Amino acid sequence: MTVHRGSCHCGTVTLELADQPREVCECNCSICHRLGTLWSYHSPAKLRIEGELVGYQTGDRMLTFWHCPQCGCTTHWSPVDPAQDRMGVNMRLFAPELLASLAVYSHDGRSA
Repeated sequence: MTVHRGSCHCGTVTLELADQPREVCECNCSICHRLGTLWSYHSPAKLRIEGELVGYQTGDRMLTFWHCPQCGCTTHWSPVDPAQDRMGVNMRLFAPELLASLAVYSHDGRSA
């Protein structure tokens, strides 16, 4: 099993993804546009995160966006509803070679 490792800019938060991403999503909703993230979606069981995190919920309170309190890098989002088995992982925190190997698709979150 391949494990991909990533981190925030300062290294306070580390991520280990025990899943092979196939593609990344570029969303243009108000928050993703500002964050500049590229998301891949995985079961929370496939991601191990270590380090202190700070959460932020947008107006609809459906997702919590997590970031490092030191450098501010957004690491992932998780659903507020614990029954959801999908989370978004910011693939910009992983090796550039991994990101370059993934197809990018756009999601029109602004109009949704």
